[in-house]
Amino acid sequence: MHIVVLGSAAGGGYPQWNCNHPNSRRARNGDPAAPMRTQSSIAVSADGERWVLFNASPDLRQQINSNAVLHPHGALRTSPIKAVVLTNADVDHVTGLLTLRESQAFNLYATPRVQQVLAGNSIFNVLNPKFVQRVPMPLNEVLAVRDASGAELGFQVVPFAVPGKVALWLEDAFKGDNFGSVDEDTIALEVRDANGIPQFFYVPGCARMTPELAARIDGAELIFFDGTLYVDDEMIRDGVGVKTGERMGHMSVSGAEGTMAALRDSNVRRKVFIHINTTNPILIADTPERKAVEDNGWEVSFDGMQLEV
Repeated sequence: MHIVVLGSAAGGGYPQWNCNHPNSRRARNGDPAAPMRTQSSIAVSADGERWVLFNASPDLRQQINSNAVLHPHGALRTSPIKAVVLTNADVDHVTGLLTLRESQAFNLYATPRVQQVLAGNSIFNVLNPKFVQRVPMPLNEVLAVRDASGAELGFQVVPFAVPGKVALWLEDAFKGDNFGSVDEDTIALEVRDANGIPQFFYVPGCARMTPELAARIDGAELIFFDGTLYVDDEMIRDGVGVKTGERMGHMSVSGAEGTMAALRDSNVRRKVFIHINTTNPILIADTPERKAVEDNGWEVSFDGMQLEV
């Protein structure tokens, strides 16, 4: 299984367009320890020819141009992108669908809840239904990923709910502390090969570690996991925001309740942080925080990173 990290940053990318945080200044100044990053997405392929996007970032056009495996070849109008799988309806995960509007055939997979959200927003009607089939993904069911012709693409996904919250643009303050969130709003993906053998997990958003999630991923070959903030009050502390990570639906990398602590004793062979906010010091290669995550057996993803399982 081939995996390419198209984008490794959280919403807004790194540096975020309106951010003058020291992290962002280092990136804009061309610091080699602080390379710029686009918004999070990966591309997955079983054969190295036909590719599936996990989420469609606002930076998708740039990501396609930066990765030769996604370039058209052969016919005058074609694409190796055969399907898109969404893990939620966040702006940084669905806006790239608008880039894929030129009557190109592919399948669009998402939970029934997210499919309903897309159907209710008429701007996504630019995805011509004659070419783009919207395929519901029921939770906890094994799904063979297919292209628009119905051909299997060589791997399966199992979507399952993880703690999180509804997308910011869908929050309803009148529906309680969780703003109307339901299980299908935030999912993770277990990816299996065509024979059903687990290959890796993709968890770009997660609000907390549960015993069920920890047990599910234990023993995995590879996991991509939410690395949005290093500490919960990071944005407030640094004077660039008013929300905690918990309020945004993300668990922190560090701390007693953080990801490193939660998975310290796990048997996951390779652990990679993705969806990393512009304020997070693990973006920068020479920080103590980066050393801490690496000392704990974690890698920090970067745009163009290639992995095989």
